[in-house]
Amino acid sequence: MDNIENIQNLSKQIYDIVLEYGPKLIGAIITLIIGMWMISVIRNALKKRFEKRNVDPSLRGFLNSMIGIGLKVMLWVSVIGMMGVQMTSFVAILGAAGLAVGMALSGTLQNFAGGVMILAFKPFKVGDYIDAQGHAGSVHEIQIFNTILKTPDNKTIIIPNGGLSTGSMVNFSAEAKRRVDFTFGIAYGDDVDKAKEVLLKLIKDDSRIVNDPAEPFVAVSELADSSVNLVVRVWAEAANYWGIYFDLNEKVYKTFAKEGINIPFPQMDVHIQK
Repeated sequence: MDNIENIQNLSKQIYDIVLEYGPKLIGAIITLIIGMWMISVIRNALKKRFEKRNVDPSLRGFLNSMIGIGLKVMLWVSVIGMMGVQMTSFVAILGAAGLAVGMALSGTLQNFAGGVMILAFKPFKVGDYIDAQGHAGSVHEIQIFNTILKTPDNKTIIIPNGGLSTGSMVNFSAEAKRRVDFTFGIAYGDDVDKAKEVLLKLIKDDSRIVNDPAEPFVAVSELADSSVNLVVRVWAEAANYWGIYFDLNEKVYKTFAKEGINIPFPQMDVHIQK
């Protein structure tokens, strides 16, 4: 009889708990599902709104992520409140947990602060080609904690914003024009003036090379061990940098050969002794 009474009491307790908390649990689950769906809809709408208003691409991902995180925190607090948890106690627990997590994730908070500084001071923007933290690539996206780069061979590089905001960096896209530098070696005994004339003619024939902020420069830079080195410096639009670099190297090689100007290269003499 005692066992039967215990089972009946346990069943009654379970029934009372289900009756009291069941509707709250179901309501909380429904609220969570609907809330997550609404947050997704809001984020997609904001994304389209940012694109329509031509918001800086560097800000789009950052703001969208921030708004999404804020809405999810508010949703979870509401869901926990629906479960009957006292909010004062919950806020106190959350504050203590937040302090512990903040101390454990100090590096993550530093990355967050770095992301804010990057967006505030704009040392680079989406689309710029940068070299930082030992990596180089085009800025694909600036997120809350990381910046994503894409390399020319389509590799993805993720760099934490903390080090990126405090370390040294080279932005190759910051200026509209860049200087393209070359060094060409000719053999001792070859006509230096003729080589300079050939180089200047090739430069003049390339319409991508501009005379502002400085005219093309050609001069003897070094009397090296096996060659007389000529330095060439020309200016061009940043978008034409690599095109000019590769094309002029090829044209100089072919034209020097036609004009009888020799480009020396390292050679090795092998002596065989019997």
